[in-house]
Amino acid sequence: MVTARAAGTATATLKDATAIVGIGQTPFARQLPASEKTLACRAIVDALDDAGIPPSQVDAFASYTMEETDEVEVAKAIGAGDATFFSKVGYGGGGSCATVAHLAAAIATGQATVGVAWRSRKRGSGPRPWRNTRAQLPTPAQWTRPYGLLRPVDEIAMLARRYLHEYGATRDHFFNVALACRNRANQNPAAIMYERPLTREMYMTSRWISEPLCLFDNCLETDGALACVVVSADRARDCRRPPVYVHSVAQGLPSQHHGMVNYWNDDPLTGPAWTAARRLWQTADLGPQDIDVAQIYDAFTPLVPLSLEGYGFCGRGEGGAFTEGGALELGGRLPLNTAGGGLSEAYVHGFNLINEGVRQLRGTSTAQVPGATTCLVTAGEGVPTSALVLRS
Repeated sequence: MVTARAAGTATATLKDATAIVGIGQTPFARQLPASEKTLACRAIVDALDDAGIPPSQVDAFASYTMEETDEVEVAKAIGAGDATFFSKVGYGGGGSCATVAHLAAAIATGQATVGVAWRSRKRGSGPRPWRNTRAQLPTPAQWTRPYGLLRPVDEIAMLARRYLHEYGATRDHFFNVALACRNRANQNPAAIMYERPLTREMYMTSRWISEPLCLFDNCLETDGALACVVVSADRARDCRRPPVYVHSVAQGLPSQHHGMVNYWNDDPLTGPAWTAARRLWQTADLGPQDIDVAQIYDAFTPLVPLSLEGYGFCGRGEGGAFTEGGALELGGRLPLNTAGGGLSEAYVHGFNLINEGVRQLRGTSTAQVPGATTCLVTAGEGVPTSALVLRS
């Protein structure tokens, strides 16, 4: 339940007040024939079936501002009842965990009882957002696109180059991230990169996308949809699957933040993860040292070492070195992205990381971490972000 941190204060937390009780997803592919609406509804209905809850009991919705399937159409299509809460979160991949956080807040405060969060995309077969030349220069883009930073990968490449220069990290550290994700995807029949191994030679000789980032430093282009169901902790005990409790939630927007390049900050490499992490651990009974498995947003490999630092798994500038010695593999000190992540399972703005976190704590992952009871899930670093600590 929502609990005060100290008597007589108004400060409250959402600690363990709600739980994820159902997850669903469609197949992933470079091209799927169904529409985004159809994919979304399939994932939501599957998640509700996983939870054992009929669609007519859904009264809350949360998704992304970039989601083209809105709650009105989804509610009608699945046969939901009256909705009393609905929200959308901005900033693309930065919004993934926040969708769950918004539902948790609504349910814990009595605004709703059964919430569904989802993301449906046709990124593999659809157009790239930056190709819309009529919308090329919103205010932040005036400082990047006229100078050749046309795509997200170009902006992250600037941060990556600075990171390599300032802290002595190497492309081998980025390879460690790509390899860990690919190794887990090789175990996951649902992953696009299932049974497609990656070697160091393949990585080092692949074409540049935006130097120093090569082909395998970039996420996949994917069609697909995912969803999850959130209810109160009390109700969760009566659902079909074991509950996975939402232990702590946070969003993060640093002062003077600017897109992915972070131009106006004293240290552009101290991104939104640092802001989200302070809140996340402040409202948790756990710390980084208590996390058994992590699902860290990996649209690009450099985001992982930056996030490892931001969320407190290592010190400033130590994220590259943290990846050494199999640290991110099964049996390592922080097994990572155990379904393959955005780099090797599917890229659906990070929602697959939420579902995989639930599978880990249910004990049903294709790359199960033995005895895992805690999981960190993060949204996109480099943009206003969000994070969850889940526990079984």
